[in-house]
Amino acid sequence: MTSHANAAIARPEAGKLLHISKQDIRWGDMDALGHVNNTIYFRFMEQCRIEWLDEVCGTMAVAGQGPVIVNAHCNFRRQMKYPASITVEMGVGQMGRTSVETTYIIRDASKPEIIYADGAAKIVWVDFEKEKSTALPDSLRQLLTGL
Repeated sequence: MTSHANAAIARPEAGKLLHISKQDIRWGDMDALGHVNNTIYFRFMEQCRIEWLDEVCGTMAVAGQGPVIVNAHCNFRRQMKYPASITVEMGVGQMGRTSVETTYIIRDASKPEIIYADGAAKIVWVDFEKEKSTALPDSLRQLLTGL
């Protein structure tokens, strides 16, 4: 993996940081080439997102509704290797009636100037029975707009 100097890093804006998750890289996260497999970067972002959703929403599904990820991307900036600890910073981006964009920065926990990756994922609130998007819960909307 090489640095992508021309690709913008999706940094949470001041006051827009939602959650920071500290996670350890596990031996099993590495692939045959001796570095953390690309799919694991998405798992680190997912873990951060789930921690935040659990914190602010309690159970993930409320009255048959809940969050679904409709897209996600990651810019791989540097290789990660075991053993190490990372922090994943989750920020909020653009919000719509039924969705909110979330942003992520994965850093080395002991050297935060080292950025391993950045990315984003769009959360859409869904009515599971109807299998259609529905308005973000008022409590979540108020939390996000109050930042």
